[in-house]
Amino acid sequence: MGSPSLILTALSLLLCCSSAVGDGVLFSSLRPTLSVTASFKKGQALVAGEDTITVSWTLNQTLAGNTDASYKTVKVKLCYALVSQTDRGWRKTKDDLKKDKTCQFTITNGPYPAKAPKSGGPFTWTVERDIPTATYFVRAYAFDASEKEVAYGQTTDAKKSTNLFEVKGITGRHASIDIAAACFSAFSVVSLAGFFVAEKRRRTSSK
Repeated sequence: MGSPSLILTALSLLLCCSSAVGDGVLFSSLRPTLSVTASFKKGQALVAGEDTITVSWTLNQTLAGNTDASYKTVKVKLCYALVSQTDRGWRKTKDDLKKDKTCQFTITNGPYPAKAPKSGGPFTWTVERDIPTATYFVRAYAFDASEKEVAYGQTTDAKKSTNLFEVKGITGRHASIDIAAACFSAFSVVSLAGFFVAEKRRRTSSK
């Protein structure tokens, strides 16, 4: 049996490791200091790979002057609305942002302005082809020098249920693929018919 000192050392190491692993930023600890706007219309459906949205963010001007002292970068993300998270564990919201799956797609990111105006954008973003069909909103995170989230802002309410838009993902074959398939089928039919005609002539001439 190990000595008490060794056991205590092992427990201490285990607690330190557990603390390091769980040392994630909690979304509930962030202040909503950013105002975020996007060009979509309520209920609008955007087509992946084709349509665009324009987003902007700004620091809430009613806050104290040193509120953003620790802000170094801002990342704007496309996020799943609650209606598109239900019964989908791979999109589930977690308070620990290391485990959170709400915002999986980056729209833009860049440095936080050192001087006024404390804002970013407008940024025009083409909805990427791999964005799945779902209902979304836009959220911006402010990060400090250690790249940890310190504040946020979003285009929807706290329940992620208002001011939303939809994206229609690419779920089937592209039109060009269908056209190519049709051309190949037609070519195959013509080639087969030509083969039979040539074979018939060959047999006739050999008699």
